[in-house]
Amino acid sequence: MLDETLLDAPEALAEADRRGLLRGAAEAGARVRTAVRHAAEAGIGELKPDGRPRAVLIAGPGAAATHTADLLGTLAGAGSPVTRLAPSGVAPAAGALRWDLPGWAGSVDLLLIATPDGTEPSLTLLTDQAYRRGLTVVAVAPARTPLADAVEAAHGLFVPMATAPYDQDEPLAGSAPGVLWALLTPLLALLDRVGLLTAPSDTLQAVADRLDQVAERCGPAIATYSNPAKTLAAELADALPLIWTEGTSAGPAGRRFAAGLAELSGIPAVVAELPEALAAHSALLAGPLAANADPDDFFRDRVEQPPALHARVVLLRDRPLGGLTAAPAARDLALSHDTPVSELEPEPGGEIETLAELISITDFAAVYLALATTR
Repeated sequence: MLDETLLDAPEALAEADRRGLLRGAAEAGARVRTAVRHAAEAGIGELKPDGRPRAVLIAGPGAAATHTADLLGTLAGAGSPVTRLAPSGVAPAAGALRWDLPGWAGSVDLLLIATPDGTEPSLTLLTDQAYRRGLTVVAVAPARTPLADAVEAAHGLFVPMATAPYDQDEPLAGSAPGVLWALLTPLLALLDRVGLLTAPSDTLQAVADRLDQVAERCGPAIATYSNPAKTLAAELADALPLIWTEGTSAGPAGRRFAAGLAELSGIPAVVAELPEALAAHSALLAGPLAANADPDDFFRDRVEQPPALHARVVLLRDRPLGGLTAAPAARDLALSHDTPVSELEPEPGGEIETLAELISITDFAAVYLALATTR
């Protein structure tokens, strides 16, 4: 159950925020700026690449590496395939995870390592393996960790992760807002230098500014009625979010939102891209999860019985209304089944900038749901 009164109680939210999730979301712009500085100090701007790598491999634990790989792969397009190396192991612990290079990886490929930990023994071994096989290695991780020493020994490039003092107060969640931007930003600068995507320093500065603007609109001191993140959180209370994305960049934002809802808030969600989502989720809208599926809900005991779970469409778009769009068909399908629709569309700007806005608003919403939901 969502305690909506808590949403408009900034001090209570701060007290409940033991993992620094709200602070991470609010300081995302600052993390980007710090990460840009770390990347410059590490020498990324001075690199003289011989050409594009044949493939880019990304290794790292949990949602942070998954989202980083998803975003970089989307932004890079078909220039060089971006592949995440999924770990194996018996538990999601630093000492239990194992990474291996594919058999075809060699000297024309690039290995990126992104981790908010840096103590994983297998990532150290992966760095050694990559060095023996001639891969270029670039890592973003906390400074003064075993991984930092391994990358230096392998003649790779190590960029210290932009961290905050409160990151060490509680175990970091992979979907934590600050973690994503601290890992992603140096790799954007690197792939810009390599020529796989366009993310010069002025673009990254615009991203930081956009994140600051979202923080001003979605911060805990802003009332729910004028706060898009709090409004979305309230709308998703007791709902099964059907996250429909439209536009290339909105896809990673939707997938991250679904993962953040599960990891931070304990809320299941399903995600699909338009127009395929209309066919993929039509049965969900017509089945027992439909808003009109339980006519007896009117007689439910509002005190003793929790409300039934019903679907709600969340439409994330990154293309203008005047272009080719499936949004009208999506609204018509949802409303024909009495299913409410929440919509988010960023202000105009560059691709990375608008993507950052979608990610930031949905990050805030997932955090508010995590802090204000009673279990």
